[in-house]
Amino acid sequence: MHEQSASGPHHTTTTERGSFALARCACGWSGPARRSRDRARTDATDHLTSAGVTAEERETRPQP
Repeated sequence: MHEQSASGPHHTTTTERGSFALARCACGWSGPARRSRDRARTDATDHLTSAGVTAEERETRPQP
């Protein structure tokens, strides 16, 4: 996993590579490859929480 950037924006996405899913963030962070899409989404949520992004802020962010 990459270290997160304290000053970078935090917007996460999940992508698939073959049978694996992984979470990525605009700050440069990348989670581990997972076989479970749900676990990759949880990794993304955990990253946002550790970065100080509140649940309200996550709900108001535009979805790609």
